[in-house]
Amino acid sequence: MDTIRKIREILIGREPKPIEGGYGAFIHAAVLMPLFHDETGYKILFTKRTDKVEHHKRQISFPGGAVDNGDGSLQETALRESHEEIGLLRDDVQILGPLDQTTTFGSDFVVHPFVGYIPYPYDFTINPKEVDRIITVPLDVFLSDQAIYKRDRAEFEDYVYQGTSYYYNGDVIWGATARIMENFIHIVGDKLRLSNSRNSYI
Repeated sequence: MDTIRKIREILIGREPKPIEGGYGAFIHAAVLMPLFHDETGYKILFTKRTDKVEHHKRQISFPGGAVDNGDGSLQETALRESHEEIGLLRDDVQILGPLDQTTTFGSDFVVHPFVGYIPYPYDFTINPKEVDRIITVPLDVFLSDQAIYKRDRAEFEDYVYQGTSYYYNGDVIWGATARIMENFIHIVGDKLRLSNSRNSYI
């Protein structure tokens, strides 16, 4: 668990950067970046959104959503939404800390990301109205600069996104979700190193 301890120390030892120019008319939202470990190493959990949701249809994202009036904090928003979307119980999430804020394209959200360590395997319960499927990607994919994984643009349906994107097993991670991952790697990536060929970190 040295990796988890190190990530937590790094994240709680810094202040997350707010977006430039202030919040204006942005809607506040929070997401959880679930991190877990299985027999092959550390992985990140994503969701593929359905075409029934109001925003960001069919895109790959983290569990999360807009702040509700009843939420006590942004962290509570991320945990509540994770439970609603994939059945993840808040008591099963160890929050490691926040990442920098980012905004979404095509909608007026400012996103507050939180990194959480979760148990695995887990009995997820998918909300079929919001989540098409769960996607898991090795952490090593995001630490790599290989063109097969990381590119500077992405094509999604009829839209071309100019910015960092990640490709894995036919799925494309782009937009705010890719920027959140890039921010995570920028903050902690150089503090982690491969310890063996099984993608374990120290």
